[in-house]
Amino acid sequence: MLEKLKRPALLVIDMQNDFVRCDAPLEVPSARATIPVIRGLIGKFREADLPVVYTRYVADDLYKPLAARFGWIDRLQPPVNACRIGFRRHYADLGTERDVIDVIDELLPQQGEDVIDKIYYSAFHGTDLGERLHARGVDGVAIVGTITEMCVEDTARHAVHYGYPTVLLADGLSSNTPQQHEATLAAFERNYGWVLRADEFGALLKLS
Repeated sequence: MLEKLKRPALLVIDMQNDFVRCDAPLEVPSARATIPVIRGLIGKFREADLPVVYTRYVADDLYKPLAARFGWIDRLQPPVNACRIGFRRHYADLGTERDVIDVIDELLPQQGEDVIDKIYYSAFHGTDLGERLHARGVDGVAIVGTITEMCVEDTARHAVHYGYPTVLLADGLSSNTPQQHEATLAAFERNYGWVLRADEFGALLKLS
């Protein structure tokens, strides 16, 4: 079925400074290892004139009542301001400041590529992502990014509900909890869609 796709989109989930950079407040160290894979995929999609869509998690007070339950939510508040619009942070591995919500330098969107800001885990919920994909004639979705068992999983399942054949590209995904990463991939492949490596997916679609 995947080999019949004519216009799949690549969704790059939350590869932002405050998740990926060294010592970032929401750091996912393993995300840095996925950068070459994701960069290669982006290049292949661009060469094939296929859509590349980025998402950015933007902090909101929506989850503030849950701060006592989930410690990471406290980091969204001052003085840390993780993923807060308009906040800049110095990152040691760059040696300079960047906007905390921006996509990392290594994967910067090109002019004309969609960037979806979201306050929920799913990139579809409360956004116009579904409408944008429809407008671009998308007939399937491939997903990379972070965090596997949170925003990636929620977005992927939502994509299935929108009727898109959906594939998780395992070597382009990252998590701070390997067991949950693997469990998410297994559950998705069993019940929702496909799990492939980036090179397998590229060969299937004949992406050069």
